[in-house]
Amino acid sequence: MSLKVAITGSAGRMGRALIEAILALPDMKLAGALEQQGHPAVGRDAGELAGSPCGVRVADDVASVAADCDVLIDFTRPEGAMAHLAECRRHGARMIIGTTGFSEAHKREIAAAARDIAIVMSPNFSVGVNVAFRLLDVAARALGSGYDVEIAEAHHRHKVDAPSGTALRMGEVVAHALGRDLKQDAVYAREGVTGERRDGVIGFSTVRGGDVVGDHAVLFLGTGERLEIVHRASSRANFAHGALRAARFAMTRKSGLYDMADVLGFK
Repeated sequence: MSLKVAITGSAGRMGRALIEAILALPDMKLAGALEQQGHPAVGRDAGELAGSPCGVRVADDVASVAADCDVLIDFTRPEGAMAHLAECRRHGARMIIGTTGFSEAHKREIAAAARDIAIVMSPNFSVGVNVAFRLLDVAARALGSGYDVEIAEAHHRHKVDAPSGTALRMGEVVAHALGRDLKQDAVYAREGVTGERRDGVIGFSTVRGGDVVGDHAVLFLGTGERLEIVHRASSRANFAHGALRAARFAMTRKSGLYDMADVLGFK
């Protein structure tokens, strides 16, 4: 039996990539496609958005879509994702959350919903990026406090949050490995006479422009050497296939909050 998957933000970049990937897989079926009320894509064949008509029309009613799918995948905005979460919880559909920029209150609500449904939540569903998270933990523990840490990221001009959720997660991984608190040690901007670098700082740099899918680099800067762990995404296909891998994993769980480390067997 095919896994029935619904996609939110279906007319967006990630939505189209997910639809294209699902339509090419024998074990998955596109069960629904969502967009905001009033969006010009509503009523269109969702497959046409990815270049291959499939007979599924883009809808704007999340309740009906959540009621007819096994898993709903969300790469939208926090406010929309929370509305989608409520319907998934009500109808018992699993949820894959790739949306970033959630508040602490949102995160508590997601954790509460995970008592009833299985949720896989990650700032980045690329398998390569999640391997990079693992490498960062190993590197930070081995190098210790004798190296300065800087995190640089670049994304397309349409991305609305900064730093990226992936960059923040990289900072959290490094901080945890070093026994630090990212909220205390992160520096997000430098301008003017900043003085010498303070020990323990984890710096962030952000670039926005063009059509960059997503570049991330973490630099461990020591005396006489530096180590760089870099990931560059050349298309959104890697994010889509990672999210669909997470969807398969979610179907093996009745409830709980998971991330890609669980999906990849790192935990």
